Amino acid sequence: MKLVFAVVQGKDADNLRSALLDGGYRTTQINSAGGFLRESNATFLIGVDDAYVADVLSIIKRTCYTRTQYVNPLMPIMEPGEFYVPTPVEVQVGGATVFICNVNRYERIVP
Repeated sequence: MKLVFAVVQGKDADNLRSALLDGGYRTTQINSAGGFLRESNATFLIGVDDAYVADVLSIIKRTCYTRTQYVNPLMPIMEPGEFYVPTPVEVQVGGATVFICNVNRYERIVP
């Protein structure tokens, strides 16, 4: 048994959740924010048998995209009288960051 943690861009969260449900995978979604751009992210927790990890990764790859975004760099420390015009910098965002952990015990409690 494995626990797949997938951190994806907020723009991809709905498509990923739908694709996982269509594939028969239960998931828990936790909304989060990224540290670099402070954009909305979603963290998915997906518990699966070892044999299904490749299928879950395939779904993640199919539904999570890399995008180009422009950001303004941080203002440098400047001396009085200096003038700085920030130029936006192009960065790649999106895709997914995935962690796969072993699970020693799993129980589903249904009342």
